[in-house]
Amino acid sequence: MRSLLLTVLLILTAVTAPMSAPAAAAEEEQDPLDQLRAVPGLTVVSETRPAGYRFFVLSYTQPIDHRDPRKGTFQQRLTLLHRAVDVPVVLYTGGYGLAADPAPSRTEPTRILDANQVSVEHRFFRSSRPVPADWRDLNIWQEATDEHRIVQALRTIYPGRWIQTGASKGGMTSVYHRRFYPGDVDGVVAYVAPDDPVNQLDRDYDRFFAEVGTAPCRQALETVQREALLRRDRMVPLLEADAARNGYTFTRTLGSADRSYEMTVLDTVWAFWQYSTAADCASVPPATATDEQLYAWIDNVAFFGFYTDQGLEYYWPYYHQAATQLGWPDLAFAHLRGLTRYRGLYQPNSVLPVELRARHQPLPMLDVDFWVRSQSERMMFVYGQNDPWSAERFTPSGRDSYLYVVPGANHGANIASLPEAEQREAVATLRRWAGATSLLRSPGTATLPDDDMLIHRRPA
Repeated sequence: MRSLLLTVLLILTAVTAPMSAPAAAAEEEQDPLDQLRAVPGLTVVSETRPAGYRFFVLSYTQPIDHRDPRKGTFQQRLTLLHRAVDVPVVLYTGGYGLAADPAPSRTEPTRILDANQVSVEHRFFRSSRPVPADWRDLNIWQEATDEHRIVQALRTIYPGRWIQTGASKGGMTSVYHRRFYPGDVDGVVAYVAPDDPVNQLDRDYDRFFAEVGTAPCRQALETVQREALLRRDRMVPLLEADAARNGYTFTRTLGSADRSYEMTVLDTVWAFWQYSTAADCASVPPATATDEQLYAWIDNVAFFGFYTDQGLEYYWPYYHQAATQLGWPDLAFAHLRGLTRYRGLYQPNSVLPVELRARHQPLPMLDVDFWVRSQSERMMFVYGQNDPWSAERFTPSGRDSYLYVVPGANHGANIASLPEAEQREAVATLRRWAGATSLLRSPGTATLPDDDMLIHRRPA
């Protein structure tokens, strides 16, 4: 009898005992699709499955005004590149809109960490714009709070380390999120992110253009600008003909082809150094170039279609933010005195519809700049030596934060283009922040395209 009772007891113990760790983990694994659908306010729009990944296009319900939820909500677009729940997550804030039909790609930190990636469309871009839109709700704190809510929501699925990244305005966006919600992510890698704490003091930009490249190249570029303005009466008709062929108009923003032409000429040297390198100086046309040759070269570098109603509309949220908070490069153009017609043209309110123009608010950038210098931690800034947007840089604190400048690089500067010793150091820092292990992707994983995180002037 006693042995029978003992046998029954042993059987019951085996049935009711806790499962072993591997068995419990297997039972607790959930399909990411089911987990995403369970997040309040999150909608799965579509899913594709590149080998080794799952790629989701998502929509998340956000308050139009985080300080006054009674104003209603809007849908913010984002995407998720899912590899595994037990690897880091890279939060990619592009600062602009996602593609109309998003496709999977990886930022440099995502590739280095072999991580998941959440890509967020900035409020007021593309379909992530409230209707009706109160443009006063487009500011750095509102967007940072959008990202904060997204991180909180997705941490229920991905509880591990998070790294934030972005380039140019996207890099600035990652800095602002870090400023207002420093506990959301474990580190930030901001590429070519301008810092304009005092908007009127742009001597760094003028100094940059006085020193970048070689003296012959600088002289050749200034000659192009001067010749283009001296020949204005013959070359503006080339722009008007171009506009007629392509359906460009000017009435909504700059107001005329002549103003658009001057704006493009003013922007030509900036665009050259933003996208080109010193090796491209050989392509700069001489003063003896024909009108057609000069127009074609400027069009290739700065794109005459950019400063049109059609070229600018997508960028209205950026220019509105630049006018109100972010600031802009206010250049002297001393070499063009006497040749320009429109005083104060080179500023963001010039390229906005009248109803979106606004006064600048100086305090937000002063606050961010001071915080980055004095209180921030685990922030990495990567700049290009020959990139005009890198002329005014953030200065990181001494709290596990770093600044790298890629020799000779333009606006596409990244960790991979750093000198070898600095590259190893930056990669090691990033992996340390992310707690990255040697966990590798499984065989047969798709090779996804790299995302340079930059917006280019000319449409693809």
